Amino acid sequence: MTKAEEKWSLVRETVGNGRLSVIMPMFNLGESVAENLRQTAELFEHHQVNVELIPVDDGSADSSAREIASFNAAEFSHVKFTPVLLKANGGKGAALRSGFEASCGEYIMLLDGDLDINPKQTAEFFDSMISNNADVVVGSKRHPRSVVQYPWHRRIASWVYFTLVRLMVGIKVTDTQTGMKLFKRAILGEALSRMLVKTYAFDLELLSIAASRGAKIAEAPVVIRFGNKFGALKMRTVIAMAKDSLAVFYRLRILKYYKTSEAPRLSDDEPMVSIVIACPNRSWMLDECLKAIAQQSYTNFETLVMPDEEVELDEKLMADARVRVFVTGKVRPAEKRNLGIKKAQGSIVAFIDDDAYPDSHWLEYAVRFFAEPTIGAVGGPGITAPNDLYLAQIGGRVYDNFLVSGNYRYRYKAGGVRRDVDDYPSCNLFVRRSILEKIGGYRTDFWPGEDTLLCKDIVDSGARIVYDPWTVVHHHRRAVFGAHLRQLGRYAFHRGYFVKRYPSNSAKLSYFVPSLFVAYLTLLALLVVTVFLIGCKWACSIAVISALPLLAYLLLVTLTALSVNPLTWILTAAGVVATHICYGVKFLQGICAGKAPCEYIGKDHA
Repeated sequence: MTKAEEKWSLVRETVGNGRLSVIMPMFNLGESVAENLRQTAELFEHHQVNVELIPVDDGSADSSAREIASFNAAEFSHVKFTPVLLKANGGKGAALRSGFEASCGEYIMLLDGDLDINPKQTAEFFDSMISNNADVVVGSKRHPRSVVQYPWHRRIASWVYFTLVRLMVGIKVTDTQTGMKLFKRAILGEALSRMLVKTYAFDLELLSIAASRGAKIAEAPVVIRFGNKFGALKMRTVIAMAKDSLAVFYRLRILKYYKTSEAPRLSDDEPMVSIVIACPNRSWMLDECLKAIAQQSYTNFETLVMPDEEVELDEKLMADARVRVFVTGKVRPAEKRNLGIKKAQGSIVAFIDDDAYPDSHWLEYAVRFFAEPTIGAVGGPGITAPNDLYLAQIGGRVYDNFLVSGNYRYRYKAGGVRRDVDDYPSCNLFVRRSILEKIGGYRTDFWPGEDTLLCKDIVDSGARIVYDPWTVVHHHRRAVFGAHLRQLGRYAFHRGYFVKRYPSNSAKLSYFVPSLFVAYLTLLALLVVTVFLIGCKWACSIAVISALPLLAYLLLVTLTALSVNPLTWILTAAGVVATHICYGVKFLQGICAGKAPCEYIGKDHA
């Protein structure tokens, strides 16, 4: 028996009567899919290794899904074929999570579906795992026995990234990005449940989590044939990779997040979710929302649409999204949602606005949190819809700006860490129906602000509200400046009013800052007028010194609004300043108001 045969015998012995699950994420690989699957299946069949082949199509726009679906694995006695076909592209992280949840093996190999890395090295991976008593084995281009055909510019980029990773993160491996890795199931499950990155720094975060939780990581040689692919690195990709990698460093070394983070656990059952959409009437945005709901990876749900008057929806769309329509008349969103709660058949009620649409894994990621009985509600980011018009995109950039959203930026931008919160908007909120019934649903005497009071009542009931960065909806923004400021002004007024009446989740320093800024501007303006009237030197000096904070503020606004497009840069900066002034003024009005107006929803959504 040759040395190679001995190593394959070790694979068979280690896998035993179980299976090695091989997860192969694929995106737009077209006709090469069938050949790659066949090549992989033949390899394990030849060596008589029981394998579970799990190709995951990540919402490809080409023939990849058809190629996977038509692959015939019946001729292979040692190969179980478990295809996963995702309806929409969610990134490598989402694809691998879906593949993992479809798998059954105690040993799991992650293998890029393009087969740039030859899976014949599988025996080397098992040999490294056993000889090093490792939990994870990573393929390394820098291993002395690796055979690598790789473009020079990729080699340079890989070396630079590796050097930075070793300095910042400290993982003791020579390569994090190679697309072939072997895991023990428990280790991979723990890591995937804590993942926050979906795309560029996925591999780095995966290994960082595993290492932080005590997993031993070893390396194995790989055979890489990059072929004629040039694979140019776009500047946008490099920047995104850098941001994601810095975020991993911050969570690993500063927050120590991975050691203590709570991981949602899968429930044995699949609770039904009732999705409630309060809307005035049918619109293209409502149709868009329902189409996205119809593409959910989680299938035990119903959709309740609550319009002012009768609407005609496409019959196929109603069937696919499992829609029931309840005409409410012209009432506030809180009253619509309360009717939805009464009509709901699910044990979990999901609230989404009709001017938002969910990610394809929206239900799947949120539902798993409810296996923990202390969690009463789950919210996720409402990121700017990519198809918004230009001025609405600027509105999204304003909300994304750190000077505007501060510690609440996670509401408007994907990312961040899981955390408990005490206030979350209803555009993306899941709540146990039992808790909604216990607290009496939404209060109906305010709009907007009804979701703030709902969250207050949930927390007061003893339940937790958890923010999950993977539970994503795409939210259409208001165009700057008019519609954006009108919406913001309503929010600010009610927040100021709630400071007096319901301070527990409203009386926070960050909400007062814009008003302090407005007060500063007012005093500065009075000082400048005074200087102009009296015209003495000492008064001019005081005015100049007093203006220095304003200059520093404008510099910060300019830096945080940065864009390669000058118009985008200027409009975002102006939007940030206008937002601060508008919010500050309306917040003060809310504090001073004796009564908050109760408005009915019109064409401008809340």
